[in-house]
Amino acid sequence: MVDGPKVKWNLSVWGKPRAFTAGIETLRDIADERTGGKFKIKIHYGGALSKSRENLDGIKLGAFQMAMFCSPYHPAKNPTLTGLDLPFLPFPNLRVQAKVHDAYYQHPAVVKDLARWDAYLLMSSLLPQYEFTGVGKPPLTLADWKGKRVRAVGGIGKAMTKLGAIPTTVVAAETYTALERGTVEAASFPFTYAHVAYKLTEVGKWYTANMSPGAVNCPVVVNVPAWNKLPAQYQALLKDAKVPAYDALISAYETADAKNLPMMEKQGLIAIKYSDAELAAFRKAGAQPVWDDWLKSMEEQKLPGKELLDLIMTTANQ
Repeated sequence: MVDGPKVKWNLSVWGKPRAFTAGIETLRDIADERTGGKFKIKIHYGGALSKSRENLDGIKLGAFQMAMFCSPYHPAKNPTLTGLDLPFLPFPNLRVQAKVHDAYYQHPAVVKDLARWDAYLLMSSLLPQYEFTGVGKPPLTLADWKGKRVRAVGGIGKAMTKLGAIPTTVVAAETYTALERGTVEAASFPFTYAHVAYKLTEVGKWYTANMSPGAVNCPVVVNVPAWNKLPAQYQALLKDAKVPAYDALISAYETADAKNLPMMEKQGLIAIKYSDAELAAFRKAGAQPVWDDWLKSMEEQKLPGKELLDLIMTTANQ
């Protein structure tokens, strides 16, 4: 148990409770339980406090103390964070991803970048590898992606351009409508939980089962003035709570997969799997060339891109 004053924080997130929110729900519960109800974190779902693209702005304004956001939604606001959105990063599992994200968040250039928004990076949301759900003609070969309009953000979108696809940035909450109306022909999301959570499987006719082009970085941030006002024992409590929060996220994603895959098969969605040769060609076209473009962009902005990419690689291999 941790003793301290009464503190109430508000946390802004979009959508409903789901696997993605298991981490912040664990933080909330631990803060409540271990302080005897003195440290309360209220999660406001459904963008009730702010739109998903504006959560970082809300943190800057001090409109709420905590929030979640995804770095590809506004790369110009957080250029250093986009390194974690690069495709085909060497994350064999979510445990390695957590280790890399935590190390990356502590890099001085990243800390300085987010300080412009009065944002302290607390933890990651550990999104699983992305796959696509789509409508229309199934892309049975990677060549079939040419000309397709796809919802693909960050580095995944850049990798898809190497296949001739036309990526567009659509926020999660608007993707169902975009797919239903044919504004996009396919949408990439963490597999499988988000495809079901955002009801893409209700309109989709097929899904990719083994593209695994990468994942998007969606951190949990705290307003710096609010963090600095927080008693040291409460700060330590939140940092300690990251381990069970990550455990809860990984468990929630695994539970979602066990439930969702049989359901998708029952609904008749076609599972598309590509050959090892095709996937190797995709990685060759969509990995290093996209990384090189990112490094050039970082250099132009006088940011330590190579140092950040090296940090990803060395931490992943430790």
